[in-house]
Amino acid sequence: MEKQHEKVWANCLNVIKDNTSPNCFKTWFEPIKPISLNNSILKIQVPSQFFYEWLEEHYIELLKKTIKKELGSHGRLEYSIVMDNSYTTSKSKPYTINAPTQNRKALKNPPVSIPLDINESNKGSIPNPFVIPGLKKLDIDPNLIENYTFDNYIMGDCNRLARSAGLAVSEKPGKTSFNPFLIYSANGLGKTHLANAIGIEVKNNFPDKTVLYVSSEQFTNQFIDAARNRNQNDFIHFYQMIDVLIVDDVHCLAEKSKTQDVFFHIFNHLHQNGKQIIITSDKPPVDMKDDIEPRLLSRFKWGLSADLQVPDIETRMAILNQRLYNDGIEMPKDVVDLIANSITTNIREMEGALVSILAQSSMNKKEITPDLATKVIEKFVKNTPKEITIEYIQKVVCDYFNIPHDKINSKTRKREIVQARQLAMYFSKNFTKTSLAAIGSKCGNKDHATVLHACKTIKNLTETDKEFRRYVEDLENIIKIRL
Repeated sequence: MEKQHEKVWANCLNVIKDNTSPNCFKTWFEPIKPISLNNSILKIQVPSQFFYEWLEEHYIELLKKTIKKELGSHGRLEYSIVMDNSYTTSKSKPYTINAPTQNRKALKNPPVSIPLDINESNKGSIPNPFVIPGLKKLDIDPNLIENYTFDNYIMGDCNRLARSAGLAVSEKPGKTSFNPFLIYSANGLGKTHLANAIGIEVKNNFPDKTVLYVSSEQFTNQFIDAARNRNQNDFIHFYQMIDVLIVDDVHCLAEKSKTQDVFFHIFNHLHQNGKQIIITSDKPPVDMKDDIEPRLLSRFKWGLSADLQVPDIETRMAILNQRLYNDGIEMPKDVVDLIANSITTNIREMEGALVSILAQSSMNKKEITPDLATKVIEKFVKNTPKEITIEYIQKVVCDYFNIPHDKINSKTRKREIVQARQLAMYFSKNFTKTSLAAIGSKCGNKDHATVLHACKTIKNLTETDKEFRRYVEDLENIIKIRL
């Protein structure tokens, strides 16, 4: 039997769902769990301090109105924040949505002992592994890539959360709940660009802060050199001086137990002293459990983990056009479209193809045409398998039935549009590794149950209708051409 607090929260969710986008609802409201209802105070559980702060900043008015609608003018909402930390027992702390912000105290991670420390008096004599010894703190080269800025980092649905969080970090490094800030994605989707953009923005906002970008490989090699020369303490002290530490490709520390151990101590020191840590990885924390020591991995989960997804066609075209604009170069729109549609899963490869086309045109004094672009792209990606995407499947289905692409994601209930949408869902489930929920969100903002129903409908029609089975076979053959 449904309990009263669960019923009240379910009613709240129905209202909230009508006032937010499907992606926002899934991200910020589905993970919330109702706990209790006492004296018109509904207590809910949220997974992190960051989660609570985001709700308070972006959805406070919606929450107020919803709670008062369900519980009356005296209705209140209380949060229970359960931190993801394997070294502490779960903690919860109440917050009411009408409490003054300045009176709230953020949850702190428990103190952890650090065997090595640094004080102000000895900063000037610590060897810098990047330059010659005898540095001053402000002499540290941040090692950032200058053209990787927020100005040329195109925002889309694929990176909206990560980019927004990155800007927040750059405005208040070490002062937000996004610490550490872990950015993860497959190769070539902009992790390094975003991490560098944060570092550059911090330097612009706070010139006196020490920012350092380092790859995991550089960090490991420096530690090996320090161990060989028996000055590991100097190595640790150097990194304890940094205000904003950016470590790229942290997954490369896999099976390097001693390097992980020293990074653990550096991490603890920086975090406890309010310094910002930014790390990137090609996999989320849950998939690093076999590579990274549990105590270090648990700390990666203290802040925010944000993924960068494969950009949609509009974002890919915007990236290419931004690159052309920055370089002061013009290119025919049909060629830009061709590049964006041919290379769909790797921004770095897509930009590489653009550069190759420009080089071929310049060196051979040829006009940039779709034929020239096609030849270059074929050579550039000939060893790269083409991934079948939901967008590609939708385009194939729409072209086959001569339906405008925007109709397949509309709310129309016309039979031919509904059937085309169901076919797109069916093939997306069969040819991609995308979840049912993600397929639904890209096919008219439907839920996973609708996708499941669509797949069953298509399967039944294929088994009972010969003409429809021919449609399915034709479409399947067209889609397979991409493999």
